[in-house]
Amino acid sequence: MSQVANCPSCGSKSKIKEKDGQIIYEAIQDEEVFKKVAQLKKAMEKFKEKAESLEKELEALTTNK
Repeated sequence: MSQVANCPSCGSKSKIKEKDGQIIYEAIQDEEVFKKVAQLKKAMEKFKEKAESLEKELEALTTNK
């Protein structure tokens, strides 16, 4: 994941890159933010489905004893 900080010249949220010992600030665009949020939502949905599946499996194992 990229490092994010406030740009010293304009104050906006920016990605930080270091090139040849110089720090470069690149403004974060709204499109990038929406894309990252969508990726996080997909990942959370997959995690939620897996957790629910494991809970059902655990419940089945505990009731069979």
